Amino acid sequence: MMCLLNQGIFSTRFGTGGVVASAQGVTAVMLPFGNRTQQEVIAEIARRYPGAGSGNLYSASAAEELEAYFAGERVRFSCPLDLAGCTPFQKAVYERVAGIAYGRVCSYGQVAGFIGRPGAARGVGSAMAANRLPVLIPCHRVVAADGAMVGYSAPGGIASKMLLLDIEGVQFTSSGRAVFSE
Repeated sequence: MMCLLNQGIFSTRFGTGGVVASAQGVTAVMLPFGNRTQQEVIAEIARRYPGAGSGNLYSASAAEELEAYFAGERVRFSCPLDLAGCTPFQKAVYERVAGIAYGRVCSYGQVAGFIGRPGAARGVGSAMAANRLPVLIPCHRVVAADGAMVGYSAPGGIASKMLLLDIEGVQFTSSGRAVFSE
């Protein structure tokens, strides 16, 4: 059975981003970093997700919520997520990371401990690198144990991770490490 996908496009002060959704929920987010035009984002979605149509309820709603998030609004994302193809470990990590509050950070080791897999910090990092739903699953809120900005594979890398945390009001030390909140 073929799963039909739909796309949504959103514009921010940082550039244009995209959303892809199935009938079950949002399957992918393309962040608005990298100076891509709307046409380039649409072409990238077409390349990655051939046959993706124009908008459904989830892609349109997620695009609207992401636009608000990037405008600095504190958004509670409402669309279901389609995690088809993710491993049980990834799903456990994503569920826990989705629960990290806006403006807060957590370490890879803490996430591993919270899901009952202490010592699996590298596995958490691998799951974060495979996250196709950045911001909706806020992998930018996961940092090294000392607050260092590590491991962000989205366009712009660490600079994008810091920008997202800055949007949320996370404090940084003079050496660029995130300050953990109490």
